[in-house]
Amino acid sequence: MHVTPLAWAITMVILIGFLAFDIIHMMRNPHEPTLKECGKFLTFYISLALLFGVGIGLFAHPVVDKTSWDYSIEFITGFLTEYSLSIDNLFIFIILLSSMQVPRVYQQYALMCGIVLALVFRGIFIALGAAIINNFAAAFFVFGAFLLYTGVKLFLDWRKENAAEESGEDEPVEGDNVFMRWVKRVVPSTEEYHETHMSVKIDGKRVVTPMFFVVVALGSIDLMFALDSIPAIFGLTQEPYLVFTANFFALMGLRQLYFLLGGLLEKLVYLSVGLSFILCFIAFKLVLHALHHYDIVHWEMPNLLSLAVIIVTLTITAVASLSKSRRDEQAQA
Repeated sequence: MHVTPLAWAITMVILIGFLAFDIIHMMRNPHEPTLKECGKFLTFYISLALLFGVGIGLFAHPVVDKTSWDYSIEFITGFLTEYSLSIDNLFIFIILLSSMQVPRVYQQYALMCGIVLALVFRGIFIALGAAIINNFAAAFFVFGAFLLYTGVKLFLDWRKENAAEESGEDEPVEGDNVFMRWVKRVVPSTEEYHETHMSVKIDGKRVVTPMFFVVVALGSIDLMFALDSIPAIFGLTQEPYLVFTANFFALMGLRQLYFLLGGLLEKLVYLSVGLSFILCFIAFKLVLHALHHYDIVHWEMPNLLSLAVIIVTLTITAVASLSKSRRDEQAQA
């Protein structure tokens, strides 16, 4: 796929413009968004992502062995995968913001800081990943092995969490790790939130507020998530332009999704299982692509098949999760 520097520049200006508008809107009026407001923003961002995918199909400049609609399918598949992983990440955000007692009115600010950090980290990893793949085709085997490990670990963690819930044990908070404990110990701080300020002066001494620790924790979590999500999308498309835009659209609206879903996330009990299968499937696709590159196998998985597998998996996951949650509620009643 040929993307000119002008096309990159126009895309970046437009996307950053949407992000800036969202930030300015939030900063001028910090509040807990209503369901109606969240619904409007989410509908807008998802529609924008789908229109962008159609635009790629209409205007992209393909290479010899692909059509522009192949790139469109790659973008939509990557967007769905990254969006699904982002929804799974919301579980960790909910636990983190709750454990650090962030007031609901300021949670939008914390989430937006986390989204900006995620975009920065993913941009760095996308550039590194593209450079590695272009110069070292065997990296597909490494990415595939890493995704397989991540998928299996995600499933085992899900089983461990279920066992902990049944036994009544508390799960540790992801943000409260060794790094965070070290930061809290060495950085002078206050225990009280001061709106969205990350530092304030108290008795002439500059100290940081809990909001600073929230942002640091979100940043460390975003770094961990980027390590999982970037190899996943490179398994679906090797075009840096599609990888970056799919990640950008998947992160936009995540803040509103946090408030819109709320308790619904707890009902998606099989989400980790579905994502585990998707990551393992993409790992298989990566290895197959590498074997095709070295002429070991002569068949490569069609993009439409990848898209169908991901959509079917997410649909089955959602239906099975909601069905089980409904049965559990009826049993408790």
